[in-house]
Amino acid sequence: MERRKKAKARTGAPTPLAPEARASLESQVAGVMAALEAGADGDALKEQVSPEPRDADWDVHLMTALGAQSHPAIPTLLAALFGEARDKVRRKALKKTLHRLKTRGVAVPDDLLPREEAAIGAPRPGTAAVFVSAFFGRGERYVILEGPSEALGGNVLASRISDVEGFQECVLLTLNRKQQTELWGQFREQGLDEWFSPPLAYAVQLLEEAYTGHPDAASGTSQYGALRQRIFQHWGRPEDAPDLDQVLPAVPDAERSRLREHSRKLALDPLFHSWLPSHQEIEPWLARLQEVQDSPLILSDQQKQIRADAVLDEATVALYPLESRADWRRRLREAAYHLLLKGRQEDSGAARAAAEMDDPDRSGLTGENPFLKGLVQYAVYLGWELQRPQEPETESGLMAPAGESLLIRR
Repeated sequence: MERRKKAKARTGAPTPLAPEARASLESQVAGVMAALEAGADGDALKEQVSPEPRDADWDVHLMTALGAQSHPAIPTLLAALFGEARDKVRRKALKKTLHRLKTRGVAVPDDLLPREEAAIGAPRPGTAAVFVSAFFGRGERYVILEGPSEALGGNVLASRISDVEGFQECVLLTLNRKQQTELWGQFREQGLDEWFSPPLAYAVQLLEEAYTGHPDAASGTSQYGALRQRIFQHWGRPEDAPDLDQVLPAVPDAERSRLREHSRKLALDPLFHSWLPSHQEIEPWLARLQEVQDSPLILSDQQKQIRADAVLDEATVALYPLESRADWRRRLREAAYHLLLKGRQEDSGAARAAAEMDDPDRSGLTGENPFLKGLVQYAVYLGWELQRPQEPETESGLMAPAGESLLIRR
């Protein structure tokens, strides 16, 4: 009997952290304590730690580590970080941590956590969750719905959708905690590290657009079609999704030029690596740029710069033709929303400004888009480095390091 009790007690224990994760946890807690000593407010304290919506074990470790600090501000911080969580694991860990703080004499208000109100026949508020990946490839992304099994018949609905071809996959799964952790690990192995959690109805809108816009998609459409009414019931209706034109702050006229130029550097962000042209696509332009470098004409660096810049402009139009700009404009707006939800307001504004460059309703410009040109320059730079891996860098070369506005290295 005693052995069974101990085994049961260990069932809900979080998985021990790896040394690197443990070091990160200790660093975050130290940052919180240093901020408390400096008199930081609640928002500044939250910036010191990184909860992980996809990893309950990490969040439990974070709660435990913070709860070991007997500071009067810790209960409020824990409530701000995890008070809205409705999954059993986090909720139980939070209550246990607050109880331990109270037993050590730390004041914990009775009304610190919101009340749990469960509706009959429906999942508890907060148990439904959504995760949307960043775009990869040419307009594809994953939309993950998580919720109680009574809602859909499984607890995870994983969909891969394309904004030009509709559903590519849609799979209903029943996963335990370990299997869910493994699923997110597989996504990370594929390079999908950037996820965000928008309002539930926003994710439903993405699925619905893929379904109604491309009803003849080869895979996944029928699975979603069979579940869509239940999804509407528990995750919300697509018409309730936020309107990005209202959610995204307008680009101020005085800031538009600066933000557009900032978008050139934003193109180097890992969020957009999958937007880069492939090495095969970039090879002809590498050859053109090599011709500029090897020209028998006596050209100054400035003349070479002008010619190389013209090649980049041609490459940008060829790789991102004007007829495809509506697709890229839409992706940039959604990336701006992603960045806004991540708290990256400056980068969000840059993505928004870049999206306006090719919008006939907002701009008469049809030429250079600094963001798209930045993607091309970065891809060319990487291709150039791949072609010359062993050659020492010369004092005057054709390619500038990625992120520099000029192509010629001075």
